[in-house]
Amino acid sequence: MKVIKSLNELNEFDYAVTIGNFDGVHCGHQKVIRNIKDECEKSNLKLVVVTFTPHPIQILNPKEHYLINSYSERRELLSELGIDYLFEIEFNRDISLMPPKDFLDEFIFNAKAPAKFYLGHDFAFGAQKKGNHSFVKKYCEDINTEVIVLCSFDVEGGKVSSTIVREALADGDVESVRKYLKRDYFIRGRVIKGAGRGRQIGIPTANLDLDRYRRYPKNGVYITKTKFGESTWYSVTNIGHNPTFTDGMGVFVETHILDFDNDIYGNEIEVSFIKRLRDEKKFDSVNDLIEQINLDVDKTREYFND
Repeated sequence: MKVIKSLNELNEFDYAVTIGNFDGVHCGHQKVIRNIKDECEKSNLKLVVVTFTPHPIQILNPKEHYLINSYSERRELLSELGIDYLFEIEFNRDISLMPPKDFLDEFIFNAKAPAKFYLGHDFAFGAQKKGNHSFVKKYCEDINTEVIVLCSFDVEGGKVSSTIVREALADGDVESVRKYLKRDYFIRGRVIKGAGRGRQIGIPTANLDLDRYRRYPKNGVYITKTKFGESTWYSVTNIGHNPTFTDGMGVFVETHILDFDNDIYGNEIEVSFIKRLRDEKKFDSVNDLIEQINLDVDKTREYFND
């Protein structure tokens, strides 16, 4: 996959275009993009995915803890689907106010026209979202571009969308999230210095530097896997306020990696969420906390040994 800055770079190719935000690259996105890719190969077309950076909502109605993936992760996930080109439009308020014709003129039909234009079943663009399917079909009547409207995304008989994934994360239902994403939900982050309490009580943790725009699972304790470099370890991860030691302000992601005691401060790790164990709890004593963590570790080992 090659990241491009304009469709002008593709004048020597025949190509198809699809456009969307693709946050999370869930199984519906995967299914549709693979189907489009198959059709493109049969028609000898290159596939271009057009998306926006940042996500439009971060400009129009900024929200913390919203995105399912970082933009770099989205690139990786889209690349794994075999698309040929990724065109990331730098979204801003001026673009949000563009009449849909101006948007198409400037970004999609400013060069050699795509042979096919695939639109999501509910996707609309331009000022007041007037750029709907009917508008695009009328726009393309004299341009020899076939407009195809995609079906809604379904998984096991139900709908799937980025919104549904975010709701499942908010509920801590990482097992449903796995079903929607066809992969474990993961977060990546740099390991930063914490208070050092975990090491003091014999249960060292890796504390992640958090991205305030990223959506995290509901506060609680989870069975996880942690990847560092090329190796992966079983782990137990707590998301929350660390109420036994703090005043309940701020959110922390702390991962205890089983059978691991390397110094990884400053390095990036990837934590994949497998199963929710329990809510976060304030303990009356440090000994009670240690006992509970040991129980969490035992349950994690049992899970992976079954």
